[in-house]
Amino acid sequence: METGTIIFDPLLPWAMLFAGMAFAVVFVGLAIWRGLSGWWLRAAALAMLLLAVANPSLQIEDREQLTDIVLLVVDESASQGIDVRPEQIAEAVAGIEAEVASLGNTELRVVRMGDADGNRGTLLMEALATAMADEPRARLAGTFLLTDGQVHDVERLPDMPSPMHVLLTGTEDDWDRRLMVQNAPAFAIIGEPVTLTLRIEDQGAVPGRPTESEIEIAVDGGEPQRFVVPIGEDLELPVTLSHGGMNVIQFTVPEGEGELTARNNAAVVQINGVRDRLRVLLVSGEPHAGERTWRNLLKSDASVDLVHFTILRPPEKQDGVPVNELSLIAFPTRELFLDKIDEFDLIVFDRYQRRGILPSLYLDNVRQYVADGGALLVAAGPDFAGAQSIYRSPLSEILPAAPSGRVREELFLPMVTDIGHRHPVTEGLAPVVAEDAGDTPAPWGRWLRIIDVAAERGDTIMNGPEDGPLLVLDRVGEGRVALMASDHAWLWSRGFEGGGPQLELLRRLAHWMMKEPDLEEEALTATAEGQTMTLTRRTLGDTVEDVEITGPDGAVTLVPLEEVSPGRHSATWVGPEMGLYRLKEGDLESVVALGPAAPREFEETLATEAILGDAVDATRGGIVRVADRMPDIRKVREGRPAAGRGWLGIVPRGAYLTADIRVSPLLPAWAMLLLASLLAVGAWLWEGRR
Repeated sequence: METGTIIFDPLLPWAMLFAGMAFAVVFVGLAIWRGLSGWWLRAAALAMLLLAVANPSLQIEDREQLTDIVLLVVDESASQGIDVRPEQIAEAVAGIEAEVASLGNTELRVVRMGDADGNRGTLLMEALATAMADEPRARLAGTFLLTDGQVHDVERLPDMPSPMHVLLTGTEDDWDRRLMVQNAPAFAIIGEPVTLTLRIEDQGAVPGRPTESEIEIAVDGGEPQRFVVPIGEDLELPVTLSHGGMNVIQFTVPEGEGELTARNNAAVVQINGVRDRLRVLLVSGEPHAGERTWRNLLKSDASVDLVHFTILRPPEKQDGVPVNELSLIAFPTRELFLDKIDEFDLIVFDRYQRRGILPSLYLDNVRQYVADGGALLVAAGPDFAGAQSIYRSPLSEILPAAPSGRVREELFLPMVTDIGHRHPVTEGLAPVVAEDAGDTPAPWGRWLRIIDVAAERGDTIMNGPEDGPLLVLDRVGEGRVALMASDHAWLWSRGFEGGGPQLELLRRLAHWMMKEPDLEEEALTATAEGQTMTLTRRTLGDTVEDVEITGPDGAVTLVPLEEVSPGRHSATWVGPEMGLYRLKEGDLESVVALGPAAPREFEETLATEAILGDAVDATRGGIVRVADRMPDIRKVREGRPAAGRGWLGIVPRGAYLTADIRVSPLLPAWAMLLLASLLAVGAWLWEGRR
């Protein structure tokens, strides 16, 4: 297509040309004032001279017409996959394609967007801005957004050069019931109630307008409990955690008949259970160098309440010191070992021997305390091998090793056993030293004394000379027992022969006895980041089975584990959808939740015009429900309304590509000068004849 345009390229600056025009106007005005009849010929001659100076030319352009572009942004987020919306989307896309194809000189660009990462909802404006950046703005004739209207980034609407329309999915009689977790703490103290705030809410055209609904509550994947609660009111739910570590609580509301989706009828809350204060009773039989080690360890932990007694004055001691001069207090044996023993999480006997202070009844009470779920740690010295050993008491029923009566006073290197390298108490404390390592330096310093004992049950995780048991752990009933057959752990803290990880060893030992979940030797755990699940299986055995994962939809997947360190197997798996997953390996079971407690995409599921209404009005566009009928698409002039009953409009842009430009003068300069001269002579002749 060719088009012609007159352009000017003056031979003098425009300022001088304008000055000449002013002079011509004054000259012609003077001629008129004097009554000269040829003033119009004078004016024509001057105009021709000025036109010659302006140098007019004819510019001819060879233009290639460009098509107009229409954008169709299709929202395919999770909320668009419910009910009849997928069919509506397919129908609307086909309708828009047919309408645009019938317009002529118009192209359609279809952009599809899914769910945003990180539970950010529907980022429709981000997808629109990206699509517009790929196209010339001068060719954009209109934009159509095929969505349910639930947009979470409307504030990022780009500057629109043409009308924007919304094709709304869903129907007017849609309704949905959702469960919202309005308040849930990330941490809670074990045994103390914490309050969760829930709310069940109905939206849309709810049939019958019910006022109550059933709700199911399941803890750690257990059998759910059912309650009937009101709809539209905040529910204050007190929850008491029964164990440490992650507690997974699932809430489920039954799906109603005709409800849009059940994806927002369930919510999962994960609360990490922590102990408020750990109460430890430390009973020292006599002062020694290692006593301070235990005290410093327990006192350095801010979460530990320590009650410490050192028995310096047994009942049989008679040295004549007046009672009023003694600064010692009586040992409250009855209060500690009868009345309040259940208040302690751990009891430590540090080089304690029977001296008539604790009768057998009290020690038997300690045995029962362990069987009921308590923890007992015995740090043995020479007292454990003697006739007054606490082993020769009711405690022998729960202690994992028996003394032979021999005390070995010699240098020896504490070593972690094969099973100790797998046990969480000693895992990673020392490198694995091969039998043929030769002169490989010891991983830590040596100790000077060990009590000879014979392990009768439990796990020996450290040993001494001739593979004699040094640290033995056992489970008794619901409780736990540990026996350390040496009182020289303090040498490591003093740096003897380089020292060793004494504080870390004792810290892990104490927390294992107090049943910290992170130190369980047989455990199946999972952590989630987004929809990626990291599985960890700890075991004292050599092999493990594949983990059986049951998804929210009931589908079962087997995931093999790979050994990453002694006793630790791991795997990474991406869940196909958000929800609660059940894990099983052998006799161990666990649960983990993928995704947020309430996915943003399903917080609001009803189609709405409200969010995009102002943005559409600003471009003079329109909003049409796909369920009613597909609108016609028309071309309208820029600045006119682009929406009406049954139709939506686009603005033709008329964009083109210039292929060639030719410029030629309207008249040669000599012709313009000749014409100006003839006009001047004509004026002279006309006025002279008169």
